[in-house]
Amino acid sequence: MPKSLLEQLPDIVANGRKQAEKILEGIESRHRVGLQTREVVLPARDTAAQDWVTQQNRTSQREVFAPGQASLIENTQATLGATPEAPWANRLIYGDNLLAMAALLAGDENTPSLRGKVDLIYIDPPFDSKADYRTKVTLPGVEIEQKPTVIEQFAYSDTWSDGTASYLAMITPRLILLREMLADSGSIYVHLDWHVGHYVKILLDEIFGKKHFDNEIVWHYSQGGKSTEGFAKKHDLMFVYTKSSDRFFDGKAVRMPFTPHKQDKSGKNYGGRMGVDEDGREYVEKWGTGKKKLYRYYLDEGKVPENVWSDIQSIQSDAGERSGYATQKPEPLLERVILASSPLNGVVLDIFGGSGTTAAVAEKLGRRWITTDLGKPACMIMRKRLIDQEAKPFLYQAIGDYQVEAAKATLGRDFRIGDLSQIVLSLYGALPLPPDVNPQRNLGQIAGMALGAGRGSKTLVLADSPNKLTGMATLKKAIAQRDNLMGGWDRVVVLGWNFEPSIGETITALNDSRLEVLVIPPDLMDRLKKKGGIDKLRGQVRFSSLQYLTIEPITRQVSASAGDAPPTETLTVKLKNYVLLSPEAINLDDANRQALQQVANKEPLALIEYWAVDPDYDGKVFRSVWQDYRGNTANDADVLRVVTQAQVTVPSKAGARKVCVRVVDVFGFEAEVVATVEAA
Repeated sequence: MPKSLLEQLPDIVANGRKQAEKILEGIESRHRVGLQTREVVLPARDTAAQDWVTQQNRTSQREVFAPGQASLIENTQATLGATPEAPWANRLIYGDNLLAMAALLAGDENTPSLRGKVDLIYIDPPFDSKADYRTKVTLPGVEIEQKPTVIEQFAYSDTWSDGTASYLAMITPRLILLREMLADSGSIYVHLDWHVGHYVKILLDEIFGKKHFDNEIVWHYSQGGKSTEGFAKKHDLMFVYTKSSDRFFDGKAVRMPFTPHKQDKSGKNYGGRMGVDEDGREYVEKWGTGKKKLYRYYLDEGKVPENVWSDIQSIQSDAGERSGYATQKPEPLLERVILASSPLNGVVLDIFGGSGTTAAVAEKLGRRWITTDLGKPACMIMRKRLIDQEAKPFLYQAIGDYQVEAAKATLGRDFRIGDLSQIVLSLYGALPLPPDVNPQRNLGQIAGMALGAGRGSKTLVLADSPNKLTGMATLKKAIAQRDNLMGGWDRVVVLGWNFEPSIGETITALNDSRLEVLVIPPDLMDRLKKKGGIDKLRGQVRFSSLQYLTIEPITRQVSASAGDAPPTETLTVKLKNYVLLSPEAINLDDANRQALQQVANKEPLALIEYWAVDPDYDGKVFRSVWQDYRGNTANDADVLRVVTQAQVTVPSKAGARKVCVRVVDVFGFEAEVVATVEAA
């Protein structure tokens, strides 16, 4: 007889502790997990005035983030309120939050470890609801429904193979690492509902200690349907735990209007005696326990809320803060949590970022923040939301070498890159070459009718490493191996995980019809974790052609300076075409795939969700100083399309400029173009 869930709990906790201990041991090694900065976002959305920021702000931002200076974090200190002793940058991190926490606990050359440094943790994890939150993408003339990829099912559909037991196994090591990050004066709020809250409460008691249980907050809301066949479920729970008895709490910051209890027919107030002092202020007086002390409460000072919150309603369909994210929580809810349980400039962490409410509210309230999410749609929603509210500059980061870390989790910590290359080649249908000509085990062959090649042709296949960017050097090496290795081959196929921004231009420049470059599915390692593994995936994995962007030639126009102001110049950047990653690689049914193809053929630029410009790209870190995205109504009323032309005014400089243009499409795929623009 299988064990009940209650009987499984000790093993779930023990295994979760082992997993967390391995991660904590790993942060001390030289192979620890790192974060890769994908973009430094200096919020400056396009507006109808075509002037993305005032000259004063523009100059200060460029000075703060000027390429070639000592370090990114040093350059962000003045902007982000940090000090030399405590460097800081707010962060939006895409990827598995377990790996993100490992990187944050380890720290790096720019940022010290956050172990014991976080003032407030709020998480709103999936509720084990078995719901299927599919992403709906509205394009001109059609709405497409995208099923979550395997890597995003964790974020949307709560699909774990063993039901609630798998859910608890997922959350346990994360709670353990969150406790490691929490400051001694910090608090953690775990937001759940009736689906799994009672089980998670047991885990929290075990991990944080029953004596550190601080409160159980009931958030009661009344919106939505009303049942006639039972009591309607109209509340969520927030379990609040601390790390010590010295927890921070500012009750004055969250006082709410105070209403005295009703009076009886004789005028006596059940809640105490009403009165007015000499200044005309109304109050209520109440005796304390045992009637040893009389307390006076002024109505205009309000009161600290109790642990049942019924004054905050869930988000209305027409609310201005609504982002379209399925489980979005209202800002007033997070305002109360953050104001009460974190100091000004304190660090707030949310590892299930979702719609970004925690980061958005922390930003407004003068707190520092870090948020993560595994879903690309969620990360895009958060990035746009923060730009909309003109947040301070922040980092958009991803897990460095994500596929390598996922492979370690799937294949074991002692795996080699060659092991992963062998799996990729096998799933592509290639047989490995002999070891004497294939020492790195990343070369395979396909003989006969292969992928459009003629009968009897021989195809060489190279599976590139996941911890490098596939670019010109790799492609030239692949072509040389095609022409010389083992007597030569008819064609070569390069399979890559990550690509240099200029990969599209590189392929065009090589102009080699016997070279093909394909994308390894980014969620491949997560799919291998599922039951059946590699055997089940054979014949099911699609290797896709690259998406790429083209732009018109960029122009520079210098403007005469006025008075003592430095001269400026305006860059005009115009999008030309966008070719989507093969639609076959996107998790759509046939009808949605056909609708997508029609839009891609008719209006390819309508597939762009977000694009940004770095006017002084250093080849390492993309610093966006101009952004536009679907839904930005500051420049026009069309919420289904981005503008296709940017005019970016920057301080003038002599010589050539290297300009980088990045786009993100509606499915979260990125493409870049780097152009060198000579002086006018």
